[in-house]
Amino acid sequence: MIQKLKNIYHFIRALSANYWYGFPSRKLQVIGVTGTDGKTTTTHLIYHVLSSAGKKVSMISTIFAKIGKEEYDTGFHVTTPDAALIPRYLKMALDQKQEYFVLETTSHRLDQNQLAGIQFEVAVITNITHEHLDYHRTIDEYAQTKMKLIQMAKVGIVNADDEVTQKTISNLKFKILNLKTYGLTNKASYSIDFRKDIPNLADFNAYNYLAAYAVCRELGLTDKEIRTACSTFILPAGRIDIVYNKKFMVIVDFAHTPNAIECILQTIRKQYVHGKGRLIHVFGSAGLRDRTKRFA
Repeated sequence: MIQKLKNIYHFIRALSANYWYGFPSRKLQVIGVTGTDGKTTTTHLIYHVLSSAGKKVSMISTIFAKIGKEEYDTGFHVTTPDAALIPRYLKMALDQKQEYFVLETTSHRLDQNQLAGIQFEVAVITNITHEHLDYHRTIDEYAQTKMKLIQMAKVGIVNADDEVTQKTISNLKFKILNLKTYGLTNKASYSIDFRKDIPNLADFNAYNYLAAYAVCRELGLTDKEIRTACSTFILPAGRIDIVYNKKFMVIVDFAHTPNAIECILQTIRKQYVHGKGRLIHVFGSAGLRDRTKRFA
């Protein structure tokens, strides 16, 4: 009951903020990116492709907000800013004559109605795996919350190879009018394998690149524009980030979900650990959060 009352409060607050700033998303092409893993990389990649194609684009990600040429700190480990701040950033972008806005989005903000009043042109879900079950309680509830983003968009894009996503899509209580898919295994609207073009591209990043490709194609960019931009993309800070490479190698990576940790360890073992080399994994497990995703 308390959470429902909070959600009503956030809904009113989000709509009020959008009203105050003149509903800026209606004059921008807003791209929403959500999912358990790969959100930040996909967000930055979409931004990079649009920017490389000569488009005026701004962005909010877990790392920072980039409005025009200026970067803004959105707070420590804050993926999607507060409901009152998002319309403000959108208005700032609009005032700088930006055309596109890429917004990394969390399940918490979606569940709490903090994106109310924002109009999305395209929305993409990268994948859905174990995360935030301290808040959402079940994986089904978590997945249903993620689906709210594509319900809010003119075009929804999902991962055809992600089991939870496909199961959730088939059981949705609402209809998605324009749904596109991407994948490397199952039949999909988009199925480009960037591992053929980009040396040492991690398997999980092949999906992030493909997600960005699908979004940008739906926005009208050409295959050549996207491929050219992807070839010059540099991963965001903390994503397979080699910080020391002399007698031994030190890599910093943001991976913190069971799926992400498994993927990054497989990638490092495959690409960086040779012969009898040792792989030492140092990770943390913060208290007062989802106990079920702990290894022990």
